[in-house]
Amino acid sequence: MDQAHDRSYCLSLLHEYTKSDSLRKHAYAVETCVRAYAKKFNEDEEFWGNVALLHDFDYEMYPTEQEHPFKGSVILKERGFDDEFRNAILSHANYSGVPRQTLLQKTLFACDELAGFITAVSYVRPNKTIDEVEVKSVKKKLKDKAFAKSVSREDIQNGAAELGISLDEHIQFCLDAMRNNKEALGL
Repeated sequence: MDQAHDRSYCLSLLHEYTKSDSLRKHAYAVETCVRAYAKKFNEDEEFWGNVALLHDFDYEMYPTEQEHPFKGSVILKERGFDDEFRNAILSHANYSGVPRQTLLQKTLFACDELAGFITAVSYVRPNKTIDEVEVKSVKKKLKDKAFAKSVSREDIQNGAAELGISLDEHIQFCLDAMRNNKEALGL
């Protein structure tokens, strides 16, 4: 099995470079959404899921726009990951210069900010669970610029648009995927 299809190898790489529990949980949340879309689109769930799992693995060590995700791409190349895998990760950063052309690239971009935002919304619910989160509560929080202010609302909107689906449908899809994996996500 090659590394791109070996979740345990990708997970060990994530843990080697990412010590923060919150950043690891973000990786799992994005992975959860991207895997669900891979299943929906009849694509390679392992490959897509592992791209999502590692999309920010270098961020803790290399957080600047000059470094992330470029350093990660170099590390992945050294470890034998192919161009398709690495370009999908590079394309999730608007400033990387790698255009989003494939369905995987568009899906990763669409799920990245939204998964983080849904997690944040879950944490402010009375019981701090994703079961209490609905599309309307996510959309209401999106309008509150002070809430999770580091999350790009524009990227969330553009992500759904790039996938060719409504924002409501995209939010619901990611909510459902994350609910189905809520124990692993701590939600």
